[in-house]
Amino acid sequence: MQTLEEPRLLQPKPHTVTLPVSVIIPVRNEARNLPRCLESLRGAGEIYVIDSGSTDETAEIARSFDAKVVQFHYHGGWPKKRQWAMDTLPLAYDWILLLDADEVLTPESVEEIRQTIQDPGYNGYYFALRMYFLGRVLRHGDASFYTSPRLLRRGKGRFECRFKDQDASMGDMEAHERVVVEGRMAGLRNPLVHHNVNSLSRYILKHDEYSNWEAQAWLAGESGHNDLPPGLFGTQAQRRRWLKKNCLSLPGSPFAFFLYKYLFRLGFLDGVPGLIYCAFQGIQFFHIKAKIYELRMKTRP
Repeated sequence: MQTLEEPRLLQPKPHTVTLPVSVIIPVRNEARNLPRCLESLRGAGEIYVIDSGSTDETAEIARSFDAKVVQFHYHGGWPKKRQWAMDTLPLAYDWILLLDADEVLTPESVEEIRQTIQDPGYNGYYFALRMYFLGRVLRHGDASFYTSPRLLRRGKGRFECRFKDQDASMGDMEAHERVVVEGRMAGLRNPLVHHNVNSLSRYILKHDEYSNWEAQAWLAGESGHNDLPPGLFGTQAQRRRWLKKNCLSLPGSPFAFFLYKYLFRLGFLDGVPGLIYCAFQGIQFFHIKAKIYELRMKTRP
C-alpha cells in the first residue's frame, strides 16, 4: 500500500523562485548524490523527494535544502514511484520536472527550462544525457542518448505501463518505461548531467532489479500495455526496443551487443571506463536472457 505522509520540514528559508516548476526526485539511500542534485535546483518552485525508507541521511539532507520528503511504500503492482507522485502529490506548478538523485542541471539548462515553459505550443521536453561513469564523461558506446520526456506540462504526460503484474524484486521505480505525452514534444539543447555510478557494487545491484523487470516485460509481450511498441522506423526509444527484442533470441547476442557498443560504436575511445561500461551492458543483456529462460522453465509442467 502506497501512503502519503505529511512532509516534515526544517524551518523554511525564504528564497526567490526563478524556476517555476514542481521537481520530483525518487530516492533510496542517495545521501552521496542528493546534495549535488539539490544544489543545482536552487530557485526551483518546489521539490518533492520521494523516499523509500532510506537508512542513510537522505531524508535529512533533503530537508536541509527545504525539499518536501514523502515516503513511498511499494508492494507491487501499478503505479510505481514517479507515476504515483504525479497522481497523488498536491503539485503547485503547471510544469513537472522529473530528475534522479544522480542527475544535475547545469545553469544553462535551468535558464533554458525557464524560457521553454513559456511556450504554449509544447507539452513535453526531453534531454540529451551527458553520462559520467567512473569519473569520466562517456562520449561513445551509445552512452549518450535522449531521455524519456522529463519536463512535462501537468496532466499531459504519464508513464506507460508495460505490464501491471510487477513486484518489489523489480524495484519500486519505473525503470525503462517511457513517458507518453499528449501533444507536441521537443528536445532541449543543453544536456542533463548524469553521474551513473557511486560504486560498481551499487551499480550491479541496481541493474539486477532492472534485468528482473526487463525479463518480465519481454515475456508479457503483446499481452502487456505497450504504448510505445518496438519499431525499427519509430522513435529512438522504439528503435532501441526493436533491436533488443529481435536480438534476444540470437545465439551469442550478449557478446555481439558488447562488440557493437565497444567496437562499432567506438566505446574503446573512452578508455577503461568505456570498456567496463560496454562489458556491463553485455552482461546485463545476458542476465535478461538467462532470467527469461528461468521464467519459462517455471511455467512448464
